[in-house]
Amino acid sequence: MLLAIAAIIVGLALLVWSADRFVDGAAATANHLGMPALLIGMVIIGFGTSAPEMVVSALASMQGNPGLALGNAYGSNITNIALILGITALLAPIAVASQVLKREAPMLITITLLAAWPLIDGVITTLEAWVLLAIFASYLGWSIYQGMTGSTDTLSDDFDKEIKEATMPIGRAVTWLIIGLILLIISSRILVWGAVDIATALGVSDLVIGLTVVAVGTSLPELASAIAAVRKNEHDLALGNVIGSNMFNTLAVVGIAGAITPISLEPLVLSRDWLMMTVLTFMLLIFAFRPNSRPNRINRVHGGIFVACYVGYTIYVLQTGFIA
Repeated sequence: MLLAIAAIIVGLALLVWSADRFVDGAAATANHLGMPALLIGMVIIGFGTSAPEMVVSALASMQGNPGLALGNAYGSNITNIALILGITALLAPIAVASQVLKREAPMLITITLLAAWPLIDGVITTLEAWVLLAIFASYLGWSIYQGMTGSTDTLSDDFDKEIKEATMPIGRAVTWLIIGLILLIISSRILVWGAVDIATALGVSDLVIGLTVVAVGTSLPELASAIAAVRKNEHDLALGNVIGSNMFNTLAVVGIAGAITPISLEPLVLSRDWLMMTVLTFMLLIFAFRPNSRPNRINRVHGGIFVACYVGYTIYVLQTGFIA
């Protein structure tokens, strides 16, 4: 048990560090190749912060623990909105000015609602997983097109500032890209082993460990990015990273895990976890984008509501997560 706890601590620490190096290397490499700032931000930085979820879920599925993979994906989405944006908004209200995000947020709602489709029959089949991946590929293509042809936006300005601050020679960028990816895989194997061992020892499902401990750990890059962005007055960047990460988790992370091994669902996944994820996504849209003339911002009251929702949800998961 103590060895498993140590594995989770070491695995998470190495995972967060390697994910940061991977994203920095990928963004700098793309910048050297002449990609627009908005495209680098939305595709590489936005989705790259979900690299921990992708690698952890893929390895969990390969090792016969698809519940851990699904819990990591949905748990990270819940954590991103309720805990990360909640804590960030409590520290400083998040102002939203980007037209790109106003366009992306309804798409996130649509994709979140669509995620219920493969859950209804109690199993995410290989075919359903590939459909999710096809939808993700279509969305990615659309994002690339928008990034290549879209006009200047406040989000683009934020990304441009971030990329200029993180410039590095092409050789170092490629080196960090490769090292980050290798360490992501190694740290994910350590983390998955520790998580499964603890789940077995505590008598809870690996889904519950994925929804809680692993989800919080793999979401730490988003927390660091959100707090740093708000401190530098790059508010749109904080929200944009969360929206991009949740898109990636819902479609690509679940899709990859299900394509490797069909995922048999626990009964509460739809009525508890997907429902919570959907409610939080609607709340995010309501809080961040107001139809009247009032400024769009996630204020401290909203942040407190988000954090309270996360605490209540986590308590409920722990109460209902023990294997009978």
